[in-house]
Amino acid sequence: MSSKAVLRRCVTCRELLDRQQLWRVIRLAEGGMALDQGMGRSAYLCPSQRCLEEAKRRKRLQKALRCQVADSIYAALEQRLHPTSSAGAEAR
Repeated sequence: MSSKAVLRRCVTCRELLDRQQLWRVIRLAEGGMALDQGMGRSAYLCPSQRCLEEAKRRKRLQKALRCQVADSIYAALEQRLHPTSSAGAEAR
């Protein structure tokens, strides 16, 4: 028999999805933050521009993880959405 999908809820849109379809942001037990791998308190986010922007604007990850989320975490997630785009496009 195949194993059942493990479902997790996006902190922004609240949609219940297979955890492999979501990004995992972790507040590590030893301190610091990580994406995808590690032990600690986790929050899940849909890999979409809308959910990422809403999470940042409404501080959804901070509330779920109960700590500050560094801009570098948001930047890394943004990079996953647009892996080939350059950061210079915003400088105006």
